[in-house]
Parts: sequence; C-alpha cells; structure tokens
Amino acid sequence: MLSAERKTQAREDPAAPPMSPRKQAFRTFFDAFAPRSEAWKRRNSYLYKSDWRFLRFLVPAQARVLVLGCGTGRVLDEVKPAFGVGIDISEQMVAESRKAFPQYQFHVGDVESLKSIASFLGGPFDYIILPDTLGYLDDVQACLSQLHAVCHPDSRIVIAEYSHLWEPVLRLGEWIGAKMRQPSLNYVGAADVENLLDLTDFEQVKRERRMLFPYFALGLGPLINNTIATLPIIQTFCLRYYTVARPAARPARENLSATVLIPCRNERGNIENAILRLPKFCERLEIVFVEGNSSDDTHAECLRVKEAYAASHDIKVYKQPGKGKGDAVRKGFDEAQGDVLIILDADLTVPPEDVPKFYDAINSGKADFVNGTRLVYPLEKDAMRFLNYLANRVFAFILSFLLNTRLTDTLCGTKVLRQADYRRVVAGRSYFGDFDPFGDFDLIFGAAKLNLRVLEVPVRYHARTYGSTQISRFRDGWQLFKMVVFAFMKMKVH
Repeated sequence: MLSAERKTQAREDPAAPPMSPRKQAFRTFFDAFAPRSEAWKRRNSYLYKSDWRFLRFLVPAQARVLVLGCGTGRVLDEVKPAFGVGIDISEQMVAESRKAFPQYQFHVGDVESLKSIASFLGGPFDYIILPDTLGYLDDVQACLSQLHAVCHPDSRIVIAEYSHLWEPVLRLGEWIGAKMRQPSLNYVGAADVENLLDLTDFEQVKRERRMLFPYFALGLGPLINNTIATLPIIQTFCLRYYTVARPAARPARENLSATVLIPCRNERGNIENAILRLPKFCERLEIVFVEGNSSDDTHAECLRVKEAYAASHDIKVYKQPGKGKGDAVRKGFDEAQGDVLIILDADLTVPPEDVPKFYDAINSGKADFVNGTRLVYPLEKDAMRFLNYLANRVFAFILSFLLNTRLTDTLCGTKVLRQADYRRVVAGRSYFGDFDPFGDFDLIFGAAKLNLRVLEVPVRYHARTYGSTQISRFRDGWQLFKMVVFAFMKMKVH
C-alpha cells in the first residue's frame, strides 16, 4: 500500500490539478454513504450480481487488475485477480475495502491524477476496470489518456456504465428512493466512449449492452434479460453497456517465428504443392502436417516431402490421435514451436501465397486474431456451392451478433493467432468445454472471450485440384445449428 509519505507526494504533485468543488462534493457524499453501501447492494442484489457476473465473463481470473473508482472493493474481489489494486476518492470507501478484502491493495486517490501515482501501484496491469466511474469525472478524456501509464501493449480497458437513454428513469428512481441520491452525474453514451477512446489512443475491441429489466421479480427479470434483451434492436434500450478496449499505439513485433499447421486427410496430391507454394515469409518458419488416418497414403507422402525438403524447410509430421479437424488442430498447435500459429487447409483452396498477409497482421500488432474471408472477391467457378455460400453468410451474421465480433466468413479454415494467446484459449477452454469438431469455433469463441482484436484478411477462394470435399452439407449444417445455440447460451446468457 502507499505509505503516508508517498500519499503526500502524490497529492502534492504539481501535475495534479486541484480538486474541483464538484469532486469534493462527491467525496463528501461517498464518505457518508460508505457504511451503507453494501446494504444498498443487497437491496438491489439482482442488478449488482448480474453486473459482477458479466465482469467475471469479461475479465479472466488470476489477471493483474486495477479498478478505478473501486468503492467498497466488491468489483475487484468478484473478478478474483492474482494481483489487485483499487483506487477511490473516498477515504471511507477505501477503509471499507481494506477491512473487507485485505488480500488486495486499496489507495485513496483521484483517478484523474493517475499519472502522479502510477509508479506506486505495481503496474502495468492486464485489466483496468472503470465501473460506473466516468459519470463522476470532470474530464473523461484526460482520465482515459492517463491510462497508458498503467498499461502494457496487451492490456484491456473495461468500462461499465449506465445508458444515457435511461437518464430520466434513473433520475426518477432517485426521486422515489429506488436509487441512491447523489450529486449530478455525467451520462456518457456508448458512442461517446468509443469516440473518447479514439481520441486517447485506445481502440474499441467490443461493446455489449445488457439488462432490460433490472429486477428479479420472481424470475421475470432473468427471462427477459436472457431472451428479449439480447435481440439486436432491443439491445439498444438496455440499461447497462460494457466497452472493452486495448491500447492503439502498439510497438511492431520484429520477425516473430511462425508455425503453419496443415491438417490433412486424403490430400496426397496437395502435400508437395503446399510446400512449393508457401512463401518463406519469416526467418524461423516451421511447417507441421497432422495427418488424419487417410486412405490414399497421405501420411507416407508427408514423410516423403519432409525428407525431400529437409535441407530447406523445417517440416514435422504427426498422426492425429482422434478424429476430425478440431482434433488435428489441437494436436498440431500443442506440438507447434512458432510464436505465431497459422492454419492452412490442405485442400489449398485458400492460396498458400496469401499466408504472409495473415502473418503480417499479427506481426505488426494490428490484430490479435486473424480470420480469412472468402466472400469479398468473386468466387472461382465450382469453389463453393450456392447453398453453402448462403449458409456461410447467414451463419457469419448470427455469430457476429452473438460474439459481438465482426466476422463475415467464420467457416474459412485459415485462422491465425499468437501462441501466447492460444495458450490462454487453452487455459480458459473449460468455460466452453470440448464442443467443437471443426477446430474453427474453439478458436473464434476463445478469441471473443479473451477480448482479442479480430481482423479479417480477404482471400481469393479457388476450386479444388485434387480430391473431394469432406464437408457434409446436412450433417455439418446440423452441427452449425447446434453451434449457434451453444454460442447463445455461453455468450449471451449470464
């Protein structure tokens, strides 16, 4: 914790502006309110518990977490950090926090003077949470700009606020005693937050709106909030919104190593072409074939190609232990040595020549997860049947809504992410379970859960030149329908 001497130094920092009368009024209010804060939360337990539950979804346990405007410390405790720090302007709120949660650090301080105390907080932090904090600030832009002092390149900012559309209702709630009375707040809209993030060199990763009916009401609240409130237009009127952002100014990564994983089953005629057509786009490039018990000697061809190109290529060959592409992807990524993990389907319908574009998007820091999209450029004749094309469009639209991530072609097999992020997907896999036979959605859902920034790279999709498709329109279509239901339950129902 901050020593008394350090606290004095922070408050006397010449860069810290004097506390405004408005802010002094807030401090006086919360000093008086602190002993009653937990009782108020119990009175509105459904609203608060729903809020904490969603923050636990956004913030993985065991992260390094800073909460700005920590109140009595409940938000910090709910996300179960490995290292947690809270700051609040109210000395009484901080006293309550220290008493209730001695395992974390709590400091009295003005979050709008973050730079003056940043060096004492033990940062940088993986997650910085601002739970209903923007409403109390004198200068939201100035506060956000100072967050860089406690961020690393992969930090995430989580902002939770009330929708400005509810301002009249909330003011009425104060008047009738359903909401605590307090000095006048800012009501910062979700679009305002996105704009302010742009101004302060952060970029929005996702935005989610939740809570249409803030009372349990014998189960009516959960029913409404988990069904009607999740619909696209209705979401606009929800009480709460959550924004996740990351630092926009990211240092370029220099020549990360890469593993290109090529799952293959009955693709004997494509194996050597994959090697010949794949550019050497980084200094340390590993190529991993994972063969799936083929009937056309694909495994033998992989071994032959490995031997034939041993002088110029780092090639490894494995047999997958189970069935399906998902099993092959997990086997290949578990064995991979590269910093960047890339899936290239062995049918070569996505050209190997396009792989460097995916690598560059990761190596430059522009994206954390890169998905290919085959639906920008005209399709080569016979590359994709019309019903498949239509299903891809519809399925991508639905999943984009459910995952709060723009995706136009979720079924494109080429997907790329850093090995470090894949390990985080694996660590959090228990949330989703072993649900994905394709290998695509384990990665997509994991990326969405981890708030990774997703970009798509357009590719020209070609028809096969060897073998036949292993996709069954009806069997796999049923699997995709189940995937939609699964995504809804895991991503929208909390």
